[in-house]
Amino acid sequence: MESAYLADMVIPPPARMPAITKFVKPYILKMHFTNNFVSAQVIHTPSATVACAASSQEKVLRPSMESTRDVAAAAKIGKLLGERLLFNGIPAVSVSMSRDQKYHGKVKAVIDSLRAAGVKLL
Repeated sequence: MESAYLADMVIPPPARMPAITKFVKPYILKMHFTNNFVSAQVIHTPSATVACAASSQEKVLRPSMESTRDVAAAAKIGKLLGERLLFNGIPAVSVSMSRDQKYHGKVKAVIDSLRAAGVKLL
């Protein structure tokens, strides 16, 4: 009898705040440019894994590119990444740029070709 009485007296735990991952943009685009190559990847932030990536280092792409480091290569990488994202069912990404990256040149080429491929940018 006493255990039933104690069960009625138990106070339910307070309602918890929703997890921070509900407020974080789930997919983030990160771009990396070296003197020889262009690479871009989309990271799934809640699981901290790479959801999709494209790089001018891929051997399949090299014959179709004149250079692996110029603005045309960056545009091709953006287009390829956009196609891969849509194929994987990722319709929108958020862009993460470092402080020294400006929306100009290779960065602009990647972002514009992603947008042209049909991926929405948040």
